[in-house]
Amino acid sequence: MFEARPAIKSQVLADFVGDNTPTECMEEDPSESERGIWKLSVNGLSCITGSGVGLALTSPDGWTLEYALRFKFKAINNEAEWEALIAVLTIAKHLEVQKIEASSDSQLVVGLANGEYEVREDPMIKYLSHFRGMKSAFEVLRIVKVPRAENVRADQLSKLATAEELEKNQTVLVDYLDRPTISDVDVMDIDIPKEPNWMTPFINWLRNRILSEDPVEARKLVYRANRFKF
Repeated sequence: MFEARPAIKSQVLADFVGDNTPTECMEEDPSESERGIWKLSVNGLSCITGSGVGLALTSPDGWTLEYALRFKFKAINNEAEWEALIAVLTIAKHLEVQKIEASSDSQLVVGLANGEYEVREDPMIKYLSHFRGMKSAFEVLRIVKVPRAENVRADQLSKLATAEELEKNQTVLVDYLDRPTISDVDVMDIDIPKEPNWMTPFINWLRNRILSEDPVEARKLVYRANRFKF
């Protein structure tokens, strides 16, 4: 279970919260502090047809990458929300994005990430630990709560990720996650993946212009990736 802690912030995130609240940033030039901010929208979903997440990553220039990630394991909604946030931060990190504002409609995930809640049980403890380990990769990282009505596209993508006909989709990047992210927490090197994973082909193309030897898969990846510029 988790408990609300309105007056007590997690020590690990206290400095981050203080440095990035609007009242603390009044002395900065707003246009300068917001320059280069990438907008992330995430949503996790667990239902009878499966579990998955929807991710929408928008560059400062307005280009958007949309991703549907389906799980090959069972996950409750709160776990799916964490997987969504970690997945999109992982993509952003490997694209060398430095400033991020991530929006989620999960009160629990946002509350834990911002130190407003305290959690005492697995797997939430492991997810929070993993998130904290990723924080240092970014110059600015804000996690904000938005109403579900304002998180429409990520919600649609998460529903696509759990749909039975996911493979027939031709416009959104689609992949599968074999196991929970936290299953590797104790041994994972966050900076350098030790083996190919679900985002390796996409990262290889965007950063290094390396494509799959399969011409069909290569064309499909280029078509989808070219919708996103940064």
